[in-house]
This record gives sequence, C-alpha cells and structure tokens, in this order.
Amino acid sequence: MGLRAQLATLAGRFKTEVLFYRALHAHPQTPWLAKALLWLALGYLVLPFDLIPDFIPVIGQLDELVIIPLLLYLALKLTPVSVRQACRELVSAEQDQK
Repeated sequence: MGLRAQLATLAGRFKTEVLFYRALHAHPQTPWLAKALLWLALGYLVLPFDLIPDFIPVIGQLDELVIIPLLLYLALKLTPVSVRQACRELVSAEQDQK
C-alpha cells in the first residue's frame, strides 16, 4: 500500500471518528461529564492556551498528544457501552448511505 493510499485511509478514519464524537455528544443518554470532557478536548485543541507552551521544544508539542487522547478516553469510559454502540452504528449507517 502506497503512502497516498495510507493517507486516504487515515483521513477517512479521522472523519469517521469526528462523526462518532459528534454523535456521542448529541446523544441524549451521554452523561454531562462526558460531554464536558469532549468540549474540553476540543477547546484544548483549538484554543491557543496550553499547559506547556509550544515554544518549548518537544514537550510543548507533546502535551497535546497526551492530554487530548486522555480527555477522549475518559469521556468514552464515562459513557455507557450501549450509547457508544448506538453512535457507532449511526455513523456507520450514515456512511453506508453515501
């Protein structure tokens, strides 16, 4: 598999994950704390404020690679399995229609 095919696969998977987290946030049975953690992850990614400034070599960029996945992991752990499965199925069905 070439680099272009791998990048296309990665981009498709990223799009699927974004749709999943949007569906998870919109689901009425998702706990409010999980929704807050999803908002925190998005805010930390988008806002220019960091716990460790980016001008510090290596560690400045590394904090995004640790904090955002940790927030997403915690949000998923707080969400019931049935809600996660329903959101995955919803995203899968939407992508199959396209």
